[in-house]
Amino acid sequence: MGQPESREQQGAAQSDLPPGQRLQRGWPVTHYGPVPKFKPDRWEFRVFGATADGDKHCWNHEEFSALPFSTVVADLHCVTKFSMLGAEWGGVLARTVVELAPPAPHVTHVMVWAEYGYSANLRLADFTEGHTLFATHKAGELLTAEHGFPLRLVVPHLYAWKGPKWVRGIEYMSADRRGFWEERGYHNLGDPWREQRYSYQEGPGDGPEL
Repeated sequence: MGQPESREQQGAAQSDLPPGQRLQRGWPVTHYGPVPKFKPDRWEFRVFGATADGDKHCWNHEEFSALPFSTVVADLHCVTKFSMLGAEWGGVLARTVVELAPPAPHVTHVMVWAEYGYSANLRLADFTEGHTLFATHKAGELLTAEHGFPLRLVVPHLYAWKGPKWVRGIEYMSADRRGFWEERGYHNLGDPWREQRYSYQEGPGDGPEL
């Protein structure tokens, strides 16, 4: 068994937490709706909307799995108030997808689409931030189905609902549009360090009208 953490170590961990969050040692399963069944022969990742060339770009599972693999160490902050610190994620950087299928110059936002029509909107700057990752692995192991296999988005600097499980594609947009939880009362931006949990906290310019 490992040595228990000292008070200094515990204090350091607490100092890394956004306001209102608590440190989580495990990884709870949280999602809306059932876990989808993965069918590799039917799986496709799409980039569509306002692409630079006007075309839709698609990868099947084998092709997407062959894209450059990157590893990032980043936190995960759930709006339900638990935080998992220093997790190792592996997968394809969002920047890599943007380089392969660039947006048109006027694009400002991205809608991330997942199974069952689930969606989450992001500013393009948040999507292309260096740690934003389409994760296939955690701690060197493939994600489980409950945690988003075959693909989930990790956006470490925003609340975890901004990174859907079971992602199937992204839509480039020239104006903001609310996603699934944003339409149901969650904050349009979702910055945990500013504790942007709910839409009633939004200020002018934080998002489109509900």
